[in-house]
Amino acid sequence: MRMEVLQSQRVELMVGIAFALVAVGAGTAYYFYLSNKNKPKGCLDPENFKKFKLVKRTQLSHNVAKFRFDLPTPTSVLGLPIGQHMSCSFIFFSNRGKDSQGEDVIKPYTPTTLDSDVGYFELVIKMYPQGRMSHHFREMREGDYLAVKGPKGRFKYQPGQVRAFGMLAGGTGITPMFQEELANLACSFPNRFNVYYVLNQPPEGWDGGVGFVSKEILQAHCPAPASDIQILRCGPPPMNKAMAAHLEALGYAPQMQFQF
Repeated sequence: MRMEVLQSQRVELMVGIAFALVAVGAGTAYYFYLSNKNKPKGCLDPENFKKFKLVKRTQLSHNVAKFRFDLPTPTSVLGLPIGQHMSCSFIFFSNRGKDSQGEDVIKPYTPTTLDSDVGYFELVIKMYPQGRMSHHFREMREGDYLAVKGPKGRFKYQPGQVRAFGMLAGGTGITPMFQEELANLACSFPNRFNVYYVLNQPPEGWDGGVGFVSKEILQAHCPAPASDIQILRCGPPPMNKAMAAHLEALGYAPQMQFQF
């Protein structure tokens, strides 16, 4: 019971987090590339929506829930490469999935599960009061279907493309990077993978960063500017704008950066 509570608190903290900085060696990324290289063909279709059944909904906080969806068979994989996302909608429900103007609502999401997980995938969703998809996820119940299309995204990982990545994630933008199970990786690869968290409203006893990410924090925790490193950014527009300015001031050229 204690372990379940701790796990729930960890996920809630990750979703409500202000910022996470990750420094990862290219060798660690290559490990995931090799582990997924020979997996079976994925279930996703980049051109057409396919429906997946919600089999378990777990409420993590008042506005955060984890949704688990079944894949067609117990050995199926989703088929979502590193750094890619998928488009989600509720188009299979005639009376749901539309906004106030009657248009279909489609939004990109990244699972928190790995693409090596078989038989299912999971989404952790923070439901905002005015979010266009939030209402539909609040109403979603076990047995309902989610429409999914993908993979999507401009980021294409190739082994050996850089010596090291620095990953900056803010708010719900942390989910593309949480897909790699940050805490477990930091423990498994302490010399190649480091994580630093920054909260603007930390809980009592918090020993990580406090406030907002500064140039000094980036300089201390990201790989230094070089032709063989890349900084990946994912988060709300104000965060991306601020980080772009910080990175430019620190000497990171445009080709050293990628924004999801």
